[in-house]
Amino acid sequence: MVRISNNLVGILNFVTFLLSIPILAGGIWLSRQGTSECERFLDRPVIALGVFLMIVSLAGLIGACCRVSWLLWVYLLVMFLLIVLLFCFTIFAFVVTNKGAGNTVSGRGYKEYRLGDYSSWLQKRVNSDKNWNKIKSCLEDSMVCKSLIDDGSDNTPVDVFYTRHLSSIQSGCCKPSNDCGFTYVTPTNWTKTPTTSGNPDCNAWDNDPNNLCFNCQSCKAGLLDNIKSDWKKVAVLNVIFLVFLIIVYSIGCCAFRNNREDNSWKRYP
Repeated sequence: MVRISNNLVGILNFVTFLLSIPILAGGIWLSRQGTSECERFLDRPVIALGVFLMIVSLAGLIGACCRVSWLLWVYLLVMFLLIVLLFCFTIFAFVVTNKGAGNTVSGRGYKEYRLGDYSSWLQKRVNSDKNWNKIKSCLEDSMVCKSLIDDGSDNTPVDVFYTRHLSSIQSGCCKPSNDCGFTYVTPTNWTKTPTTSGNPDCNAWDNDPNNLCFNCQSCKAGLLDNIKSDWKKVAVLNVIFLVFLIIVYSIGCCAFRNNREDNSWKRYP
């Protein structure tokens, strides 16, 4: 008699196998069609994820439906390791993103960001020249600053611009810090004036559209604030996924026990 737990494991892994196909296809498509370094950077992780899901789901599917105990054992081992890793990553994500927030500026609709407000682990990641050059290339490709003037903001009066809501990346990378006291021309064009501010970003600012404040500490801080927000959302989803994995793992353990019992009956008729 076919056990319910074996059927459930088989169905869940069949669905996972079907999901792995478009993921793998998407990774292959990115590797061939990606025109920027950012797009090409994503192809390998996506392909690896697709292959991993496909292999694990096949192991669980065959192990549960064909009563292959050793395959089901491998499947359960991988699931256990995945649960442990996901649990550790979720805790790590909550700890790392606990620090840092934008600073409200009087008379401004946007916030400004300070790199020192964020966790030291995140700071080390963006302070690495190798990492930051890749990130900066991606920011330039996304034209995050060009969008400020493409919507007609090129003629926006200064008082209107100051009341605008900017994303953390736009605030940190597309304009100089409020500490500098530069004169506004357009959202991405400012006239430098003598300043006594000790903020190093004042010297880093450049009106060149390819530079702007991409080398500023505020740009790195704006990126970290964006990452912090995204990681918190991912961490919440991870908790839900973790509960799902534990349920699937428990059902898989029942299926493995069923396989062993069936094998025992066959061995001793």
